[in-house]
Amino acid sequence: MKKQVPSLYKVLAIAGSDSGGGAGIQADIKTITALGGYATTVITALTAQNTLGVHSIFEVPASFVGQQIDAIMTDIGADAVKTGMLLCKDIVEMVSSKIREYGIKRVVVDPVILSKNGKRLLSPDAVNTLISQIFPLSYVVTPNIPEAEYITGLKIKNATHAEEAAKYIHQLGPSHVLIKGGHAGKSWDMQKKGKVIDMVYDGKSFEYVEGEYVPTKNTHGTGCTYASAIATYLAKGNDLIAAVVQSKRFVTTSIQKSFNPGKGYGTLDQPGAVAFSAVQFP
Repeated sequence: MKKQVPSLYKVLAIAGSDSGGGAGIQADIKTITALGGYATTVITALTAQNTLGVHSIFEVPASFVGQQIDAIMTDIGADAVKTGMLLCKDIVEMVSSKIREYGIKRVVVDPVILSKNGKRLLSPDAVNTLISQIFPLSYVVTPNIPEAEYITGLKIKNATHAEEAAKYIHQLGPSHVLIKGGHAGKSWDMQKKGKVIDMVYDGKSFEYVEGEYVPTKNTHGTGCTYASAIATYLAKGNDLIAAVVQSKRFVTTSIQKSFNPGKGYGTLDQPGAVAFSAVQFP
């Protein structure tokens, strides 16, 4: 009897490398693998980074970024793509051209602009290019509140403001917008009663997804982990809301299991989350 090969869910992560291991490509690989996907990678930048912050960035030439994408897509392919740190205009343009060339539909865009210690991870001209060229190709864009404020120019102080920002971003081209509530102040309605609330907008209606608020500074790589988890669940055939709900549970558990290998912001434990709650993350 022929042995059945389990389905191989292929997720391509396009992002920068975090030498400290907490975020970027390293977080992407850990997340995709922990959730049963097969991770392939395209490196856009190398960072000299630890738990205290980003000290230096080495840009990968855009032409080589394109060659990496070609190497993956002409052989392995991808059921979903997640983008993170794209750094500069040339890389953004290259990534957008390759998404169009290969007709990739499940594109999760984490619009990484600044690091936790304020280091710019996307140049100002690249932000405009990201908005004009990548957003219209994306299935979902996943800004946190500071990123949504930067993109829209709006101040987000409550859920009504967040809905306005989501509508604004949706008009820029993505199929869906996910605004994450983790940066909301405890005094307003996207973070209350021990919950962190995220908002999903599809151009017609809003869905709110709640998760437990975990009081810790070990949150380095949360955005990368969330976006990669969503991409993995989309690759498995889930609809977006199901992917977001499962991914938020996974991120929350990863934060609960987090640890600090250095002196600054600690990191999530993605493999530990799955080991702790195997039934929760099919």
